[in-house]
Amino acid sequence: MLFLHGFPEFWFSWRHQLREFKSEFRVVAVDMRGYGESDVPTGAENYRLDSLITDVKDIVEYLGYNRCFLVGHDWGGIIAWLFAIHYPEMVTKLIVLNCPHPTVFSDYTLRNPAQLMKSSSFFFFQLPRFPELMLSINDFKALKGLFTSRSTGIGRKGCTLTAEDIEAYLYVFSQPGALTGPLNYYRNVFSFLPLNELEVKSPVLLLWGERDAFLEPDMAETSRLYIKNHFRLNIISGASHWLQQDQPDIVNTLIWTFLKEGEGRKNYRN
Repeated sequence: MLFLHGFPEFWFSWRHQLREFKSEFRVVAVDMRGYGESDVPTGAENYRLDSLITDVKDIVEYLGYNRCFLVGHDWGGIIAWLFAIHYPEMVTKLIVLNCPHPTVFSDYTLRNPAQLMKSSSFFFFQLPRFPELMLSINDFKALKGLFTSRSTGIGRKGCTLTAEDIEAYLYVFSQPGALTGPLNYYRNVFSFLPLNELEVKSPVLLLWGERDAFLEPDMAETSRLYIKNHFRLNIISGASHWLQQDQPDIVNTLIWTFLKEGEGRKNYRN
């Protein structure tokens, strides 16, 4: 069971799921390319979508498997969708949190002014160096605000990040050059459009926080159009974009239900 995190996060964002699913799965949450303890290649060209998709294939094969249960959130969700499209034989089931199908996202953003405004960071992050400065000044105030502010932070009814949790994030992103790799994902975001292949052949669970400040909820249901297998959508009331940290118990329960569908509960560790 492979977990792919989003921006600005690292493997730690999946801590609640690692504890939950380790009893029956071999669980692996990686630092994506350019994040945390992973390699940080220089040059924005090293963060093209095709390289990020190949990273997932290499990880699965390095771990000794030819298939996986793939779970992605935010940017990890984009990569999970694309991996499932390009390597359907390697995805037993796909679980995505707060990230629509990439074609839905691109088409909807171009046609919907509200989503275009919410996606304005995609354009700001194209600038060299300045986004890194803005995220890091005042002791990373903007970075912390993404998780803690009233408008974008973890939901009022959800778990709150502890001081230790915040410190873990600040430690990772305060390392020299630690923001440039993650921002290079955005600097290559237009390299995969338009998609030549669109269909997802694996069963899909899409989980969506109702209070996501960055994504319009209509995109969740529209993603159904590109799924050629079983599709389940669960919208979680009161939850934010940071779904797996915001409502871990609900998320874990919904994932278990999806994993058991059609296969029965068994041990997947080997």
